[in-house]
Amino acid sequence: MQIHRVVRDMVTSKRNFWLAAKSLRVVEDCTGNLEVALDPIGAKPGDFVVTIGVSAARIAAGNPKITTDLTIGGIIDHWDEESWRG
Repeated sequence: MQIHRVVRDMVTSKRNFWLAAKSLRVVEDCTGNLEVALDPIGAKPGDFVVTIGVSAARIAAGNPKITTDLTIGGIIDHWDEESWRG
């Protein structure tokens, strides 16, 4: 698991069948790298979240057939951004 910050929503016009009704978010790690994460819990921009990667991301999404390698698993209630950036 890693900590990311949600940057913005991602809107796509065409998707894989298993992603059709799923929310996607652009997330940023502590070094500024951007990735796309599946969001089954409803995080909003600015939220710090715990993400689950690789094959466990499919399980966290609730269906192992969903084609994701990064899923938001929880929203962090209290987090010090200064220690996150290092």
